[in-house]
Amino acid sequence: MAELPEVGEALGEGSFVTAALEGCRLAGNRLNLDVYPDGCRQFLELFEKRREEMAQVEFLRLNCNETLIDSTLGSLPVLKCLKSLVLKGGHAQDEFGACQQGSLTTLPEDFGSLLCLTHLDLSFNSFSRLPSCVTNLASLRVLLVCHNSLVELPEDFGQLSKLTFFSAMKNQLRDLPRSIGELAVLQRLDLSENALQSLPDEIGCLYNCMELDLSGNQLMRVPDSLANLQSLQQLRLHSNLLVTVPASLASLPNLSRLDLQNNRLRSIPPEIQHSPFVHLRGNPLGEPEIPLQSGNCISELGRVFLVPSEDSFTVTSDGCKVILACGIQFYFPPGAATTSLTIHFQTLSPDPQWVKLRHHDILLSEVLELRPHGIVFQQEVQIWMPYASPQTLREREVVVRTFNGQSWSDLQTKVERRGKPKKHMACCSIPHFSWFLVVSRLVENKCSVPSEGTLLFSTVDPSIKVTFPPGVTEETRSVTLQVCVHVKTKTQALVLLAGPLLCLSQNSTVDFLRPVKIQLPLPPGVTGLTLNRSRLHLLHGNLQAQTWDDITNQVVLEFTHLYVRFEVTHFSWYWLWYTTKTYVGGIARKVYERLRLYQVNFIALQRKKDPEQVLLQCVPKNKVDPVLGKLHDRYQGPEPSDIVELFEGEQFFAAFERGINIDADRPDCVDGRISFIFYSHLKNMKEIYVTAEVDRKGQAVRGQVSFYRGERKGPDSHWLATLPIKLPKLKSHSGDHSEPKNGFSLPPLNLGNAETGYLTQANLLGIAGRIGADWQTIGLNLGLPYQQIERIGYNHREDLDSQILNMLFSWAQQNSEDHNCVEKLITAMKESGRQDIADEIETVIELGRQKYRASIRRVGLDQESNTEDSA
Repeated sequence: MAELPEVGEALGEGSFVTAALEGCRLAGNRLNLDVYPDGCRQFLELFEKRREEMAQVEFLRLNCNETLIDSTLGSLPVLKCLKSLVLKGGHAQDEFGACQQGSLTTLPEDFGSLLCLTHLDLSFNSFSRLPSCVTNLASLRVLLVCHNSLVELPEDFGQLSKLTFFSAMKNQLRDLPRSIGELAVLQRLDLSENALQSLPDEIGCLYNCMELDLSGNQLMRVPDSLANLQSLQQLRLHSNLLVTVPASLASLPNLSRLDLQNNRLRSIPPEIQHSPFVHLRGNPLGEPEIPLQSGNCISELGRVFLVPSEDSFTVTSDGCKVILACGIQFYFPPGAATTSLTIHFQTLSPDPQWVKLRHHDILLSEVLELRPHGIVFQQEVQIWMPYASPQTLREREVVVRTFNGQSWSDLQTKVERRGKPKKHMACCSIPHFSWFLVVSRLVENKCSVPSEGTLLFSTVDPSIKVTFPPGVTEETRSVTLQVCVHVKTKTQALVLLAGPLLCLSQNSTVDFLRPVKIQLPLPPGVTGLTLNRSRLHLLHGNLQAQTWDDITNQVVLEFTHLYVRFEVTHFSWYWLWYTTKTYVGGIARKVYERLRLYQVNFIALQRKKDPEQVLLQCVPKNKVDPVLGKLHDRYQGPEPSDIVELFEGEQFFAAFERGINIDADRPDCVDGRISFIFYSHLKNMKEIYVTAEVDRKGQAVRGQVSFYRGERKGPDSHWLATLPIKLPKLKSHSGDHSEPKNGFSLPPLNLGNAETGYLTQANLLGIAGRIGADWQTIGLNLGLPYQQIERIGYNHREDLDSQILNMLFSWAQQNSEDHNCVEKLITAMKESGRQDIADEIETVIELGRQKYRASIRRVGLDQESNTEDSA
């Protein structure tokens, strides 16, 4: 999207007089209140106490995530001099880091009386329709309504005759009013990421339009009138459903970029196909893909390697290859970015409330977030994401999935092994930045079904076929076929031979006009010559596969030696069973459920050198022995739990009981429970510090940790397993200074000074026991060189405790003469996200100050005491 204009650039400047009220600054004609947490309240106070000055305000910004925004709107029409008004949401974030929409859904009717208003920004709100008063703003030149829920524009939208820039990016617009052609001076129009299916011919009347962005819609064609836009310099039509475009677009005299990537172009006029400014990647007749293997072009570019503490990098128009510490790689081709651009990134734990897995999906990576969201590159950027290698099955494929702020969609993905050592990598090309993850899904076979009919078969099992006869549909439809193969099942109550699960779906909600013929293989061991037809059942599941119905008597089954054929008019799940049971619908639901369950064991281990550090993990049963083998040298504990069954993406909780509590506040801890999400190919592991409810100097504490589904105490409580935890009896020490762990020793030291409070060596040992895996980040924030931290990590790579102690005491020795070193330590803890340790240090220091003051008073040196005595 084109860069938004600066307010000052479009509106000019005014005179300034300065006044301040309760932390809010009113500077002449400008009032920026969106940066304050209570800006709306401050506006109302200013309006009440200084109305005359407020009436002269020309530039105003407010935060629409505040509760008082509706009350504030009623006062705005009084500001008759207002030229620029910004009423944006997006100042708050939800639990996933996404911007929250503002609460505005309408504007007061007299809002249209702001006749001086030339700039209006209503982005990141909740408008479903543009308020009618907006079209009365006759002086409006810039209107931004990005990231709302607009489904249409008013018919009189053309009344905004002075509009030069209009952006409705990321809404739900389905069509445009014909009056849009009346915007005679419009220069930039951004309607990207909507649901437009057609454009009015009147759009060709925007003779002064230089930039037109229609990308990310559902356009199948564009009107020939676009060729009338003689001023047009950039036309973005990528990521639509276009099957052809007018050849006359190539003759636009000022056009420097025509982006047609990622469409369905089957017929491309030669004038367009061979034009140097046309981009056609992602179409059947477009350019070939950029090779994913490192070639000369890539190797000649600069490479950027990032260390774990970095969370951003800069890309220029020269292009580069970027390698993150976690193994993720990017390739920015030359020209992808037109200017220098800073990219921010972070990896997020997948939350099932946000990451919605489909049936039979397997999550293979954490979520990668790339910002700025939605930024569009001039050329597609390649991304390689490492993933946990799933079991190789011919029915599965690995894809990168992306989130657009509302739903997840799959990207065309290639899989390869890269790096040293070789890692499994999923590679795809992305036109913009958002959220990404890697999943393993059932192989999808797709085809377009025209009115002439066609044939679709499964690449997993070619004997599974779907035949579409002529006349099956009036309009072309897209059909998807997936197959899940499994083996025969035997239980005490059931002997079952089942064929593969077949899932059929389409992009239309209308049934087919003629029956579609499906061919399935008979269950293993069953032939058409020997089968007992009374034992054969054809089951039909709904789209979510939550219920199964026996439809054997509702269809005509045709048998061959190896296959069965039947006809249907709508799509869903189909499953062929051969069983001794008569009524199988309810049994099928349970069997289908078991297909999606994983057998797991819970592990609870304590660090040998620090029993208060507990490792909890949920491990698929086939991985238990390798996991325990890796942890054996550093941890000890009971045998794993009995086998429990969990779904992919299912939430469960761990609770410490019988005298043991969690020792620190954690964001994943609610009411004493630690929340987990089970993903079969990710590490479902957390390390937790615990403490005893009673004094351990006299005896050990024998407690336990229990795992639950749902609430621990409630109607949905479901116990899963319990494992014992033992905190040993504390040894008594003489004096304040205990020996450091692991043989690590340093001369006694005190940080700080007597007046402000000391941190003793014993205090530092206690702090070290709380740091855990954050030690590298804390070390960097303390100012230790990265090379020194790397050396500490390598020299003590088998012992986390030694890494922490070396880092902390090395810093302490270097800074023991600095009177401000304690404050630096507190700041480093806060910057590293360890507010809990920072609070603990401040408590220790405050206790030291109190002791110091008490000792001063005892020897009669306290100045205040002496003054009182003399009085």
